[in-house]
Parts: sequence; C-alpha cells; structure tokens
Amino acid sequence: MDTLSNSDVIAERLAEICDAQPFVTRFSVRNLKTGETIERGADEETPSASTRKTSIMMAALKAVHEGRLDLNEPITYEARLAEEVASGMFRYLTPGIVISLRDAITGMMVLSDNVCTKMVFERLTLEEVDGYCKSIGLVGTHHRFLIPPLALSPDHALKSVTTTTARDQTMLLQMILDAQTSPAVQERLGTSAELCAYALQTLKNQILRYAIPSRLPFGTVVAHKGGTGKRGRMNAGIVYRDGRPFYIISAYTDEVPQVMPDGTPGYTMSLETIGRLSRACWDGFFQ
Repeated sequence: MDTLSNSDVIAERLAEICDAQPFVTRFSVRNLKTGETIERGADEETPSASTRKTSIMMAALKAVHEGRLDLNEPITYEARLAEEVASGMFRYLTPGIVISLRDAITGMMVLSDNVCTKMVFERLTLEEVDGYCKSIGLVGTHHRFLIPPLALSPDHALKSVTTTTARDQTMLLQMILDAQTSPAVQERLGTSAELCAYALQTLKNQILRYAIPSRLPFGTVVAHKGGTGKRGRMNAGIVYRDGRPFYIISAYTDEVPQVMPDGTPGYTMSLETIGRLSRACWDGFFQ
C-alpha cells in the first residue's frame, strides 16, 4: 500500500472540511516552505466581496508610483460618500473630516470601510483597476462596480458583482510578498520597494480577526483581507509563523444558506469553515 505524502494528507483534510458543509468552498493554499499548492475550484469565478480591495490598493499604489496620485493628498469626507454604504465607521461620522489618501487606503483595508473605498476608487477608474488586474496576471478577476448595490439578493448573478478566483488572490499575495525583495516583481506590480512594503504592512494591520486567524494562536501575524458577500464569506491572506511567511490561503464560500439545518446562521459556518481550513494548514504544513 502506498504511503500518502504529507501534502496528500493535508489535501484530504482540507477536502473533508469542505465536504462537511452543504455550501461551496473554493480555495488555493500554498506552503511557503515547500512551494506546494493545494487547490479546490481555485480557477472558478466567485464573488470577491471586499477581497477585491487588495487589488484596488495595488492599482492606487501604481498610480502613486507614476506620480498620478499623492498619498498625502487631502480628501474631504462628504455626505454623498456615505450613500449606499454598509461597512466601516465613516458613514456614522460627521461630514467635513479631512484625511489623506494614505489614510483612506488604510481605512479601506483594515476596517473595510466603504466610504474610504469610494475615496480611493474615485481617484482611479473602473477600467483602470480592471485592466491593472489583467496586466499583472489576474485574468479571473473582473471589477464591475465601484460599490456593489445594497439590494442584491442572496442568489444574485455573478455579473452583478466584482468577481475573482482563489488562485488569483493567492497569486496577488505571493507577488506582494515577493516584491519585498524582488525588483522584477516590483516592476510587474508597477510600484516601488517602499510602496510594496507599505502594502504588506497595511495587510498586516487588518483589525478584523475572523476566518483565517480565528483558530490560530493569539497574536499570530496574518496579512489579510476578508469579505462579506450576499452569497458567502471570503478571506485571503499570508500567515506568518516564527516571524516568517508560512503559508498563503485564499478561501471563498458560496451558495451559503441563510440558516443551517441546526439553526446556526450560514455565515457563521462559512467563517468557521475558512478558520478550520487555515488551522489545518497551520498544523499540517509544520510537519
């Protein structure tokens, strides 16, 4: 009888976690010690929700590098920016506050604030961000809206929102990580070493600790961005261990029921599933 490799054992465990739920889970995980990648539906188009914001940040930093945008540019919070917004804290604040573009990017990433997302995205164009993704190899990522409509139904069509793939998000995170030391990757992303370091630190500053970090030891560094969609929850990030990048995981749940058979909210189990996938990688890749 053939002995399963450690990678095969982990792949089986990840499949078991996904198969235990009635909804769809797509993922791409990469062991950064060995370079091995395990995937499930990783090239299938899926709603991106706010994981799209990592590519928006990188498109904005490219524009900064080219001198078209300035991270110190002052931006005034106007009441109109809070319209059709369902995330973050700025929507509850008094209009007139002035912050920098740098701070708007921070708000967009660490609190997923969609007022801040509007501030950033309005300084680009939808076509520019979508084209940027394609230019760096994210061929399965399609930016369709500045902010998706609030009235979407849980069974909305894919073309009603921005979509991506788990493989694209793992690729993007790998590029951001590699760009810390590789001039060639910095050039591919269209940014400088300093801006790539800023991007990685901004991902590390993430405040929301559900999904990927939820079952990891307290204080584990995770550079990540999550998302809340009508069809599911998602999270993509780089997990660190002993001060070093350990693995990348991009996980997307879809077709999640509003309520599970036992009465548990569907979103609770979707976040828990991502947390279990991450923990299985944490334990398995350490072998």
